Amino acid sequence: MNKLLSQSELDTFRAKAAASAHPRELIVDLLRAIQDHHGWVPDEGIELAAEILGLSPLQIEEIATFYDKIFRQPVGRKVIHVCDSICCWATGSEEVAGYLRRKLGIDFGETTADGAFTLLPTCCLGACGDAPAMMIGLTLYGRLTPEKIDAALEKEKSRSQESGVGSQGKTS
Repeated sequence: MNKLLSQSELDTFRAKAAASAHPRELIVDLLRAIQDHHGWVPDEGIELAAEILGLSPLQIEEIATFYDKIFRQPVGRKVIHVCDSICCWATGSEEVAGYLRRKLGIDFGETTADGAFTLLPTCCLGACGDAPAMMIGLTLYGRLTPEKIDAALEKEKSRSQESGVGSQGKTS
């Protein structure tokens, strides 16, 4: 299980859990750390989080599957979340999603053949004033047009290649 977190991360989370009256509060932070280190949260990550926090794997799984930014299966180096809330929908998110599907050659829930991008819908990015919007990794892009989408994809692809690290923190 050491491949999921470094020894210092393990020690830090164990100390935080021991000092906390409510270790359940650490679930999301711990899952994010596993995901940042591993790229996604495998079953072993759920078991590790349960062991560290003194909870059952089911209690961890309930949280992991609730949040759409915790990935329970392998994803691309960059995850694209396309907002489909009412504001984004009313300003063209369906067109944005269609353009991305055609441009990348994938559908929602799929990853490009080169492993660069995974495309996912999301219920809201909190960018209603900049709708339609998408988030790639942790970067928000708004008022999207095909040209802005192309520029964002190029920027994110070159960022990933320069750093060798994807949006989930894993090495590419």
